[in-house]
Amino acid sequence: MSIGPRLTLVPAVALALLLFAVPVAFVLREALFAPDLSLAHFERFFTRGVYIAVFEKTLAVSAAVSTICLLAGYPMALFIVTRPPRWRPLLLFLVLVPLWMSILVRTYAWMVVLGREGIVNNLLQWLGLTDAPATLLFTTGAVYVAMVQILLPIMVVTCYSAMTEIDPGLVRAARVFGAGPFRAFREVFLPLSLEGAVTGWSVTFILSMGFFIVPALVGGRKDMLLGNMIVNQVGQGNWGFAAVMAIVLLASTVALLGLVRLVASRFLYSPREEQA
Repeated sequence: MSIGPRLTLVPAVALALLLFAVPVAFVLREALFAPDLSLAHFERFFTRGVYIAVFEKTLAVSAAVSTICLLAGYPMALFIVTRPPRWRPLLLFLVLVPLWMSILVRTYAWMVVLGREGIVNNLLQWLGLTDAPATLLFTTGAVYVAMVQILLPIMVVTCYSAMTEIDPGLVRAARVFGAGPFRAFREVFLPLSLEGAVTGWSVTFILSMGFFIVPALVGGRKDMLLGNMIVNQVGQGNWGFAAVMAIVLLASTVALLGLVRLVASRFLYSPREEQA
């Protein structure tokens, strides 16, 4: 790339640094100065089991939700991309409709659906599967269901975008040379679409790590994530300790995503990406 095109990136990079680096610097200052330079807040976080347990739960829930979204979203994206072109905009529209509503509205909708007098309980009793309303709300399962429903459209769109970049002629060529439909998909289409799948997983993981509304509204006492603890600390005026949690959340997310991208680039991506 010549110097001219690179110069056009300067305003965007400067804006990104202004909107990201400066706030992070202020958060780091809050974490380290209490009011004098000290690691007391970090020591408190890493030496108390309750905080480590919540942090580990946040990682586990985020990874699980992202994986479920991938397992559900990839086939949905594959279904859309294999439909005739005239049907794809309509199918994508149906996938994107939930994104027009706020997370808060969608979470409240799940409270109605999963409540003791909700649609699911009424259906279970009507079918004779339960004699009394089941406990569906304020459970770990409710947190997973709501988070997956909220993040699934993002996974579908990300995978779909990667799939549309794949030349259909490559799959047809594989079929011409004797590969069956499944083998052509496994050896040609799947490797070329993995980058989109990894990107979708990464995006949903990033968003999951910061969730706090969903666990607060549909989860139970044991479903608190690190985002909820940050909100609680801010509400109590403990800005320094909240800043430490935010830094841990940010640093762990960046580190894990870097590891995922490194592993994926070495073992999952196709030769096309390696040569690009």
